[in-house]
Amino acid sequence: MDKLIDKLVDTRWFMKIVALILALFLFDSVYDADKELKDINVPGQQDSGIVEDVPVKSYYDTENLVVTGIPETVDLSIEGPKSHLEQAKKLQNFEVYVDLTNAEIGSQRVEIKIRDISDKLDVTINPQYADVTVHEKVTQEFKVDAEFNNGLLGEGYSADAASAEPKTVKITGAKEVIERISFVKATLDVKGPITETITDEATVRVLDREMNKLDVIVEPQVIQVTVPVKQLSKTVPVTIVRKGDPQDGVTINSIELDVNEASITGREEILNETESVRVEVDVSKIEKDTVLTLPVIIPDGISAVDPKTVKASIDVSTVENAENADREEENTEEPAEETQAQEQEETKTFSSLPINLAGLAEEYEAVLKNPASGRTSITVTGKSSTVQDLKAEDFNLYLSLADLGEGDHEVPINVDGPSGVDVKPASGNATITITRKEEA
Repeated sequence: MDKLIDKLVDTRWFMKIVALILALFLFDSVYDADKELKDINVPGQQDSGIVEDVPVKSYYDTENLVVTGIPETVDLSIEGPKSHLEQAKKLQNFEVYVDLTNAEIGSQRVEIKIRDISDKLDVTINPQYADVTVHEKVTQEFKVDAEFNNGLLGEGYSADAASAEPKTVKITGAKEVIERISFVKATLDVKGPITETITDEATVRVLDREMNKLDVIVEPQVIQVTVPVKQLSKTVPVTIVRKGDPQDGVTINSIELDVNEASITGREEILNETESVRVEVDVSKIEKDTVLTLPVIIPDGISAVDPKTVKASIDVSTVENAENADREEENTEEPAEETQAQEQEETKTFSSLPINLAGLAEEYEAVLKNPASGRTSITVTGKSSTVQDLKAEDFNLYLSLADLGEGDHEVPINVDGPSGVDVKPASGNATITITRKEEA
């Protein structure tokens, strides 16, 4: 048997048959492996997809130029092997850009390109082109107009002009756009009611004549805005109002207050209409000299008054006192005309009298700062028979401005009027600003 096997091995045909069988086995093995590789090779499968809102970068001379018209984003339609497509969509490690490094000033159409994406992918950019304009870049300094909504102020409060810090900002943009700037505003956005000075941040807005916002760069973009807020107030005289009639045998000689002026606060229109406040004295209950603490009465619309109360000193004569005085007069040897009883005094207030300016040099002009209305009130005290006949036209209020130069001055208020009465202005002094006239 062994000899037979040896003979077969030594024959040429036996070896060929064995080699053929081995070759068939090897071929079948290689074919199956190749088939498996083809089944696993996913990149070979084609697919397509869309990537939306891809940012567009631009390259140009940013120090000297400004470019408008470049879209902020584009959409990409991508086709190619599925594995490459999915990776591109997930990582987005490519760049969509516009190259304007050699662009000249003016309008032109440029192609939007893509780079750093697999060359196995076919990409379509939408839009493919952009119509852009290259402008000369300009930087200018502008003053900021600070604003505040006065409707947010609390009742009885006013606000001076809002101020900005810094007062100016640098604005950079295309030369044509910079030339269109009409307003640079910073509006304070706060909630009311506001009853005190406020300081807060505000964003600077750059607008054209039609109040359209302009595409520029502002430095700084956010600034501080301060609004000085104060309570509206005014000083007015306190007048005496007598109520009722004196009792029989009682004569009210005089009523004097320890305070003749009061400070009132309220809405501006009410303050402008209010020229005085009052205290009411019920003389029907007065029997002798007395001092009363009385409330200061204010009109509707006035929110506060200072002081709230005043003291009224009341001088009284009675029949008994008069008889004693008569007996004393009888025992004297003085002439009868010197012993006559004194006539009763009366106080009267004249409101809103104009303050005139006198003695100002021709090269100057003056503006009253306080009282800003240019008017004030006076209190006149004297004998009843004299005071009752007095009129506002009998008095002239004026400031003597002779020898005064430019600047702010506090000047006494002078009053010319009939003799025999005591006249007191509501405010003893006025504040005035004198400036030199501009040459024509």
